[in-house]
Amino acid sequence: MPDIFARLAALPVWQRFALLSLLGVVGGLGQAPFDLWPATIIALAILLQVHTVAPTARRATLDVWCFGLGYFGFTLHWIVEPFLVDIARHGWMAPFALVLMAGGAALFWALAGWLARRVAPGGAMFFGLMLVWAELTRALILTGFPWALLGHIWVPTPLAQLAAFGGPHLLSLITILAAWALTTLWHRRLVPGPIVIVVLGGVAGVLGSGPTPELRSDGPLVRIVQPNAPQHLKWDPAYRDVFLNRLLDLTGQGAVPDLVVWPETAVPSLLNYVQSDLSLLEGAARGAPLVFGIQRLDAAGAFYNSMVVMGPGGVIRDIYDKRHLVPFGEYIPGARQIEKLGLPGLAGLVGTGFTPGTQGDPLMIPGIGLAVPLICYEGIFAEEIVTGPTRPRLMVLITNDAWFGQAAGPHQHLAQARLRAIEQGLPMVRAANTGISAMIDAKGRIVDQVSLGVAGAIDVPLPLALPATPYARRGEWPFVGVLILLTFGFYAGGRRFGN
Repeated sequence: MPDIFARLAALPVWQRFALLSLLGVVGGLGQAPFDLWPATIIALAILLQVHTVAPTARRATLDVWCFGLGYFGFTLHWIVEPFLVDIARHGWMAPFALVLMAGGAALFWALAGWLARRVAPGGAMFFGLMLVWAELTRALILTGFPWALLGHIWVPTPLAQLAAFGGPHLLSLITILAAWALTTLWHRRLVPGPIVIVVLGGVAGVLGSGPTPELRSDGPLVRIVQPNAPQHLKWDPAYRDVFLNRLLDLTGQGAVPDLVVWPETAVPSLLNYVQSDLSLLEGAARGAPLVFGIQRLDAAGAFYNSMVVMGPGGVIRDIYDKRHLVPFGEYIPGARQIEKLGLPGLAGLVGTGFTPGTQGDPLMIPGIGLAVPLICYEGIFAEEIVTGPTRPRLMVLITNDAWFGQAAGPHQHLAQARLRAIEQGLPMVRAANTGISAMIDAKGRIVDQVSLGVAGAIDVPLPLALPATPYARRGEWPFVGVLILLTFGFYAGGRRFGN
């Protein structure tokens, strides 16, 4: 087996580029909606070996970047969908967006490959640990983009429950451990790789056989409404009443629930001018609290992407403004500097974006309790969830994944929502404009859902909240401490254990 990796390293640059990029695509099969986690483990194991036999640090860096380009190009291919909403104006930018996004994300992995060769050449596990550091950095730097993390491949498996102890990056470390263990089998080592495999299998078995949290059929009944408004029609004035009436009809059917949740920007008006619509919303909710997404304007002229809690009588009980905005999608990075420079074609865009909210405390939903509010993009940032001093009852995530069409994006976004539920030990109500809307229990399991691309509503009893998890109490610091210890340990013994 090692001879094969040496031959791969000796191939001409373009052949090696193509093969490693293809290998990265194979690695991406572990992400939703494919969920073929063994493919990711095998692909990473091969990458660890290719990295150790590369003749130079420069070659090793390029090899890792090629792998990352294939991995991110495949897992993030949905990024082209927003540019196809108005294809005549923006379609030409789609391939550039994908290449820049994939190539930029791959740079984090390439830097990890370079550092590993400079610091501890020949240490496969040390390189793997550098990849975990790269994933952690990618999740935080430049506002962060923790999408398609290596640890996300475990979401459909029992090992996902370990996120309650160390978050998504602990799962990334487990991914690397599994890949490294596989490399030791190729080298016919009896220890420690096989021990890692046995331990991970045992942990998965124990976690998979644990008790199922009680669903409480007598708990609060939540109605999650999905209007299925395609993005290219969502803001068309001719369709405004069509989609709003669909929301009202789906909300007003059947028995009165204890809570109704609509998606992000469900109401196509500014909150400042929606008084006439509030009576319609209150009539459809029939006294039940209604959580919905809407945009609003403050006295200073700043726009916000907001979540509103409306109580009986159409009274606005609470408002949350989205804090973590999407760069270039909801605001222009460096807007103030651009405005000062007065650059033609850009200065005029500065005032068209949203303003980030400043308050992140849970909202109080009448009859239900405290709810952690999350709007779309915010659901991918595990470390930014604020639960406050009093334990919340649930998380509410509203989103408009219509931007991502029918591609992998909505499935990957849902997988991350499941992980947030596990990390916090809280059920999540997820309302999406075109899907996938779902009730997720505190173990990250989907209790019920509305499929992608259909209009509908589901009534689901709210699952129980579990006691605060170690991750909810302490965050990522304990895991970071373990990662530091492992890094120094494998740095000291990299040559001994790496090959």
